Amino acid sequence: MTSPDHSPSRDDVRRWRQYLADERGEAATYRDLARRRTGEEREILLGLADAEGRHEAHWLALLGHEVGRPLRPSLRNRILGVLARRFGSVFVLALAQRAEGRSPYATDPSATSAMVADEQIHEEVVRGLATRGRNRLSGNFRAAVFGANDGLVSNLALIMGIGATGASTAFILVSGLAGLLAGALSMGAGEYVSVRSQRELLSATRPTQITLTAAKELDIAANELALVYRARGMTPAAAEHRAAERLGLYSCDCDPSFSLRPEAEDDVDEHEAVGTGLGAAASSFCFFASGAIIPVLPYLAGLGGLTAVVVACVLVGLALLATGAVVALLSGASPLRLALRQLAIGLGAAGVTYLLGLLFGTSIA
Repeated sequence: MTSPDHSPSRDDVRRWRQYLADERGEAATYRDLARRRTGEEREILLGLADAEGRHEAHWLALLGHEVGRPLRPSLRNRILGVLARRFGSVFVLALAQRAEGRSPYATDPSATSAMVADEQIHEEVVRGLATRGRNRLSGNFRAAVFGANDGLVSNLALIMGIGATGASTAFILVSGLAGLLAGALSMGAGEYVSVRSQRELLSATRPTQITLTAAKELDIAANELALVYRARGMTPAAAEHRAAERLGLYSCDCDPSFSLRPEAEDDVDEHEAVGTGLGAAASSFCFFASGAIIPVLPYLAGLGGLTAVVVACVLVGLALLATGAVVALLSGASPLRLALRQLAIGLGAAGVTYLLGLLFGTSIA
């Protein structure tokens, strides 16, 4: 840290003023997010805002009379602030998580070690909040995003492959629409079966109330009830203790999660992250169709030949960049890296089918 006996340099003052503006911007972002939350999440976000306020006080103390007029936060923080005020969704938390992870304090001697530790902890706190949001979205939203991506890639590949054979524009258009319907129905049906199977599997692993009704009829000496709890993951000693509780030998109820499942709790969906079968199927159908229609748009608009292929590739490329960025935000990865990866995979698959279409078209001719 700069000694109080030495005046800060012009670069120091400029950097500290920017830090001050960013801390104020981050605190405002957390307060805006807190306004859209209730309960524990609201308290956590307000706690983060208070911590940014302590960092603000540090830079104010260093600047002293050099504080000058307030600067604008960095572009990243301004965008975060706008998104927090308008939306306040998991995407904003994911962006905030990445912002906290890129704090410059670790390499700046003007920041205290406590501030460096704060920023590291803030990243984990925001990661935890973002994970809650991702879990709420991960069932139906996962099906929606990947359904759209599948529609984009598969129908572009279909259209380019058929187009490379020299087929007419009308035939390509009909093929694209048929691919849209076939793929959307297949995706919807497959997603419904997948999610239903997952939920049924999870439900089959949930303990029941049978131990409550059967306990009073058991042979206390044999005590097969202990085997139930051992099968559910308890150690032998803990299983014996739990069995004794259920038989009435102990008055405590130390770990009811291994046996007590009142029917009233069935109203609470414990498998929220899996999603519902119908919801996932509808999301897959609609979003596959919304993705698959994009490469067909040039042909619906009356374009044909190489022009239609180029326009279709450009439109699908932009959509792939968008879906890749969305997946990155949900997973906490780099939006640019995943967007470019999505683009390369999608256009690569379409390019392969185009070459195969050329090959088959030449051999048929």
